Amino acid sequence: MLMLAAAALAVGTGGALGASVLLKLIALATNLFWFGRFSMAPSQIVDNALGLFGVLVPVVGSLLIGLMARFGSEKIRGHGIPEAIEAILYGESRLSLKVAVLKPLSSAISIGSGGPFGAEGPIIMTGGAIGSLFAQCFHLSAAERKTLLVSGAAAGMTAIFGTPVSAILLALEVLLFEWKPRSFVPVVVAVLISSAWRPLLVASGPLFPFAGADPSGAGILAVSLAIGVLVGLEGGLLSTALYRIEDLFHRLPLHWMWWPALGAIVVGLGGLIDPHVLGAGYQSIQDLLDGSLTLKAVLLLLVVKAIVWLVALGSGTSGGVLAPLLMLGGALGCLVGQVLPGGPGFWAMIGMAGMMSGAMRAPLTGALFAVELTGHFNALPQTVAAAAGAYAISVLILRRSILTEKIARRGRHVLQEYTLDPFNFLQAEQVMTRNPECLAGTLSVEDTIAFFAGARHRSYPVIDGEGRMLGLVSRSDALEWQVAGAPAAASLAEAISDASQPSGLTTTPVGEIADLMVDTGVPRIPILDPASGRVVGMLSRHDLLKARQSYVRSERDRSR
Repeated sequence: MLMLAAAALAVGTGGALGASVLLKLIALATNLFWFGRFSMAPSQIVDNALGLFGVLVPVVGSLLIGLMARFGSEKIRGHGIPEAIEAILYGESRLSLKVAVLKPLSSAISIGSGGPFGAEGPIIMTGGAIGSLFAQCFHLSAAERKTLLVSGAAAGMTAIFGTPVSAILLALEVLLFEWKPRSFVPVVVAVLISSAWRPLLVASGPLFPFAGADPSGAGILAVSLAIGVLVGLEGGLLSTALYRIEDLFHRLPLHWMWWPALGAIVVGLGGLIDPHVLGAGYQSIQDLLDGSLTLKAVLLLLVVKAIVWLVALGSGTSGGVLAPLLMLGGALGCLVGQVLPGGPGFWAMIGMAGMMSGAMRAPLTGALFAVELTGHFNALPQTVAAAAGAYAISVLILRRSILTEKIARRGRHVLQEYTLDPFNFLQAEQVMTRNPECLAGTLSVEDTIAFFAGARHRSYPVIDGEGRMLGLVSRSDALEWQVAGAPAAASLAEAISDASQPSGLTTTPVGEIADLMVDTGVPRIPILDPASGRVVGMLSRHDLLKARQSYVRSERDRSR
């Protein structure tokens, strides 16, 4: 833990630097594509004067991304978080230097040329690559690489959004798939060091501050819950539509390298209808929170942004999902909030919390993220209510989240529900077979050979006169003695004196016994009383399955 925490100092710094570089690249690409100038100064796509020619800009950017994915690395396709999850679960947390370089570059081109994405997915992938590469330099284990990969991802998210607590929760709910000191402490260290760097490299304060009030009371909590359910339904619709569109692209008789360019045509046309849907759209999120948009503008943003984002992401280009989801959830909340106390900006924030919770299956992250983004910590009870409502409806109507569905389509199931492993909290005495059949140490080798001719099990413990274990004898031992012609007068205790003696105690966790079975190849492990050393049970592979079955029964059986 301490070693990884020390490494997280460097990884957190790398994640913050990566975020700063990504934002500068996005600004540079925006200026080059839309204004023809070499500058890293912030600019808004809506200020361009290209007119109809603006339709071509997203197409050109997407062609470049297709080429980078085809001849660089296919891992830059998509929105980053599913690829990070897949690397953690199935790729031993190994990400390459090529991904660390090409992912932010391709995302900057995508967003800068008008792609309707945010920077969070790319920086999670980039920060994760920094952590993974750092771990690979020091030949760390897969588990240690995972910790540093997630540390880098959380650090990058913190630097972009200024949401350290939400970044930690995202790591726990979406990326780590565990909650251990070995992983939790380094992630916190990386996030804190990135948060310290953020004022120097990116900005300080909340990313989307607004001056609205925070209404409270039981009625407001109930309405927040209802809006969470509504936004959860919206998230389910968006997730379903996204993968239907992706399926349509897969049916095209074209190489996938060309798909982003086709999707970019829709993006360009959407930009003609409403230029605010182009790019990351952070200003539009701010406008929703400020309540400065007309009802027509909010409706237009909701519909057009959803269409261009779904088509662009379904085409397999490079970009993130978090900012678009925030905008779409905020737009729906803003619409409903037109007739609710507190103003549309407050309910836009509630909609953002619900959307992130429902779509990403990260309720704690969604609730905290909305208040950290805006600085409205007094609204935490309301965002929690919205997050719970969206999460509840999401798990009822969808099998998987928008993040894990992509992985499942590759034939890999991802479980985001954390439960106790019965092997870790059950002890051997709770599942072992008691009063096992044992062989006396005084038994002759000849009689042992005869016994195994009709024995039910492959191995048996050998005990002395007081029931203490002397060793373990197996059918293969008996066969070896029969072939080698061992002295018939030798006792069983003498014959096994040099044999290995795998055993466990009644207090040993079942998981350790299972590991012992794998290490020794012995399918039945004697279980000893820790005080007397007497053999009191045997634990077999069948007993392990019974432990699993007992746990499942406790989850489902309502008859007891």
